[in-house]
Amino acid sequence: MTDTTANTAPKAKKQSSRPSAISLLLNNTLATGGLIVFTIIVLVALAAPILPLQPPNITDPSVRLTPPFSEGHLLGTDALGRDLLSRLIWGTRVSLAVGISATLIAAFFGSLIGLVAGYAGGRVDNVLMRGIDMVMAFPYILLALAIVAVLGPGLLNALYAIAIVNIPFFARNIRGMTLGLSRREFVDAARLSGMSHTRILFTEVLPNVLPVIIITMSTTIGWMILETAGLSFLGLGAQPPQADLGSMLGDGRKVLFTEAYVSIVPGLMIFALVMSINLLGDGIRDVLDPRLKSGALARPGARTAVKRENTPKDGPKEGTVLDVQQMRTEFHIGGSIYKAVGGVDLHLREGECLGLVGESGSGKSVTAMSLMGLVPTPPGRIAGGAAWLNGEDLFATSDERIRQLRGADVSHVFQDPLSTLHPLYTVGDQLVEAIQAHQPLSRSEARQKATDLLESVRIPNAANRLDAFPHELSGGMRQRVSIAMALANDAKVIVADEPTTALDVTVQAQILEMMDTLRRERQTAILFITHDFGVVSAICDRVAVMYAGRIVETGTTAEILESPAHPYTAKLIDCVPVLGEPERRLDAIEGRPPVVNNLPEGCAFADRCPFVQDDCRKGDIALTALGEERGVRCLHPLNRENAHG
Repeated sequence: MTDTTANTAPKAKKQSSRPSAISLLLNNTLATGGLIVFTIIVLVALAAPILPLQPPNITDPSVRLTPPFSEGHLLGTDALGRDLLSRLIWGTRVSLAVGISATLIAAFFGSLIGLVAGYAGGRVDNVLMRGIDMVMAFPYILLALAIVAVLGPGLLNALYAIAIVNIPFFARNIRGMTLGLSRREFVDAARLSGMSHTRILFTEVLPNVLPVIIITMSTTIGWMILETAGLSFLGLGAQPPQADLGSMLGDGRKVLFTEAYVSIVPGLMIFALVMSINLLGDGIRDVLDPRLKSGALARPGARTAVKRENTPKDGPKEGTVLDVQQMRTEFHIGGSIYKAVGGVDLHLREGECLGLVGESGSGKSVTAMSLMGLVPTPPGRIAGGAAWLNGEDLFATSDERIRQLRGADVSHVFQDPLSTLHPLYTVGDQLVEAIQAHQPLSRSEARQKATDLLESVRIPNAANRLDAFPHELSGGMRQRVSIAMALANDAKVIVADEPTTALDVTVQAQILEMMDTLRRERQTAILFITHDFGVVSAICDRVAVMYAGRIVETGTTAEILESPAHPYTAKLIDCVPVLGEPERRLDAIEGRPPVVNNLPEGCAFADRCPFVQDDCRKGDIALTALGEERGVRCLHPLNRENAHG
């Protein structure tokens, strides 16, 4: 092992292929268009002092109301003979300065109020938020007009008015975010470390709300420019002879029906400026959302995209409820392709329990979610293979058909029932909803069936438990409710994704025993995902061991446990403690699984295998049959003689 590892040439360090913020933004066509338009407007406005423009405030009655494209006046002149192009560029400069300044002022004070109120809570929160509520009680434009009336007309006073009326918008948003963050464990850890409240607020909480502040600012600047233009249009903002877009629009209304271009020119600039800022703001919002950093700025669809490069020619095996052949699921992130599932073959018969075993990150959950199109797209996609449910290809059927099969023919039981069950509805309402989604029953009939389901999963006093909320039940009870929901429509296949990991040992044993009994009584096939061979031995008929997105060994539970053929399987079994053998050494598997966007050639387990040989690092290693129900993806399997026996 040491010699082989030493002779292996070190691999070049692969740079991260996760797209940068700029590339993500440029992938959004509308945001890119907004960025281009906004950049051009800003550059032209900033260059106003050096451009060969006529003075914007010099009047010349001899050329008043000159139409556009006249000599010396590209956009014409207004009623006082002032050049519209010059006033437009200088006015845009003023409008941008006022809009951005007002946004910064509102963001600073509003965010500060929200941070302090959300973090401090109690009386401080009440005082600050009641003040914000008083400001919000007035229509914002009337409040802005009142502030300008008190301070007096003028561009600076208009800026203050617009900033003040938008402070509550920031304060409310940031206060809500801060309120949730201030109760999180990392803030408690900071308090326990002795950090001051000010330091916690600005080093722990603020970085988490900063993206929200930036997003809010990016979508508010356009609104600020519109509000400033509205005040100037009414004569309360920019005062003659100074121009901004709103005052230019106000000047043009006097000749609107005779010389419409005087109003159209600033109106189009306001439209272009605000629209570009809004499009750019939407793009910035998506870039800063960590859930959307997938290389394609789109939210996940209702079903995993199917873009199969190959489909198995042979149909499903006879006698199987679920037959998966050469299924490949990939995640396309930036320029990298993550082969999370790299060609999986599985089959389930009626009433059979198949254990899918492997370390975290081996592709077990992605395999299960791929079956019913639950992998988010983007970035995920089904890239090959087929999955037949009673002879029906799940990857070729329609979206509506998949919706009908979900929860009816194929049900899921997830690891954490508290996050799976809706916190605002009783368990009875959720069970009734699951039943009525696929069965034409009245509410009373569905409720009676829900009671029977809770009794079948051994929940005492089932009728009263229907009115309980998820948080009122223990972890074991919640998991029983999830199992009852999976059984609500007599599913043919249940996918149990590590349903006992978060439970204590005694409750885990009860859940396993109950699931084993229910599947035998109802003849339901179960795909049981776990990383614990101890759990496998308690419930599974057959086992499929998964590593780096591929099945490396499969066989009956007894065969696998007694004579594992793949070194990885043997290592996993060695990690399980055995009752009555306290001196037994539990060896951890050295190293880490390979990243699935840069899989090594040959066996993916080679770098961690104690029995690796030179030929293990070459070519593609196929799954070799060792019997009717036995197979191993290894050139030098362990216990070969026992496997054949």
